[in-house]
Amino acid sequence: MADALIHPWVFARRAEALGARLPPLMVAAERVAATVAEGVHGRRRVGLGDSFWQFRPFLPGDEARRIDWRKSAKSDRAFVRETEWEVAQTVFLWADASASMRWHSHAAAVEKRERAEILLLALALLLLRGGERVVLMRPGARALSGRVGLEQLAGELLEGDDEGVGLPPRVNLPRHARVVLFGDFLAPLTEIQSEIGRLASVPVSGHAVQILDPAEALLPYAGRVRFEGLEREAPLLIPRVDVLREAYAEKLAAQQDGLRAICGAAGFGFAVHRTDHVPEAALLALYAALATR
Repeated sequence: MADALIHPWVFARRAEALGARLPPLMVAAERVAATVAEGVHGRRRVGLGDSFWQFRPFLPGDEARRIDWRKSAKSDRAFVRETEWEVAQTVFLWADASASMRWHSHAAAVEKRERAEILLLALALLLLRGGERVVLMRPGARALSGRVGLEQLAGELLEGDDEGVGLPPRVNLPRHARVVLFGDFLAPLTEIQSEIGRLASVPVSGHAVQILDPAEALLPYAGRVRFEGLEREAPLLIPRVDVLREAYAEKLAAQQDGLRAICGAAGFGFAVHRTDHVPEAALLALYAALATR
């Protein structure tokens, strides 16, 4: 009902704004993905399929019918011919769109949300090039593949709800799916544990990447500082911030230790990425982790 009262030009301006953001976001994601692609050799895994992957020495427990006799005849050892896993997997992706992600300090050039979107799209690009399918975790989203799928994913990402709650939406996921979550994960640990536990009970496996601004990680301020809430919190005036730096660091470390414990208990991987660091390192580690799980 509320949308019916909004003039059409509002939707047109919103579409123009989304369209303006799409090309730079795609360019950034493709640059990051291209850099990472140079350091990996694909996500091929041994499994059922017809495409040759590699030879390896025959091991106790291998079936004799798997021996490649032509290869073995050229050596004094028996070799097994392995084929490539050809069953495409579907990876579900989510980026936090809550208000706390729309911020950056003077020490960082990008908002946390922008970095989350770049990492998500770059990861999707690598997965799609490897023959996998990707789905944005939102109600009604469909599995996407190929270059067209990437562009559609980017469009869906930019149309996301700006009033997110900082936790993944409750959508139905297939058993044994894989999920990758990008967010600041600064919500209470009990709420995060409830959501990660719900995903693990499906069951699904996955990874959570905590994205922080360097000011959030280090609290570099000194003196009298007034902090404004980003998600309807009341302003907070602190006379001497530097006095609280050690206690703040302990609080953040406790949050991250809790996140690691929650993810570990659920079979999820966990990593921390700061927006003043290059995204390629975070993407490479994440992509490698997906390839080995």
